[in-house]
Amino acid sequence: MGDKYDALRLENQLCFPLYVCAKEIVRAYKSYLDELDLTYTQYITMMVMWEHRELRVKEVGERLFLDSSTLTPLLKRLEEKGYITRRRSDKDERDVFVAITKEGEALRDRAIAIPERLASCVALEPNKATELYRTLYEIIGTLTKRSVI
Repeated sequence: MGDKYDALRLENQLCFPLYVCAKEIVRAYKSYLDELDLTYTQYITMMVMWEHRELRVKEVGERLFLDSSTLTPLLKRLEEKGYITRRRSDKDERDVFVAITKEGEALRDRAIAIPERLASCVALEPNKATELYRTLYEIIGTLTKRSVI
């Protein structure tokens, strides 16, 4: 039987290996993203835009689990780089739409190899990767109280 403080041991925390893994994966992306002059958060934002072409800012935030205080400066920076545009809705000025530009579309061709390059850095069998993906999204769904896959 352990002592009453076992729950506070780092080795007993699920959150710690998740934190380290996320940090190390983002670090692994860095050299690839530096070539594109993107941060990881800008990259995942562009992934959403490549898939959807135009969305409300609120929808981008929901897909990325980012609040507006994080998302607004991020979108502003991507707009300054010429990859997206932002425009207010004619019907409701509180509604802001984000759309991908031609430059943003062209960036996709430069980014196409990144997932494969990163996958070669993470030596994980495909079935284990699939199970990890499902498990992580199950945790996200539990924590956010919403269906994510």
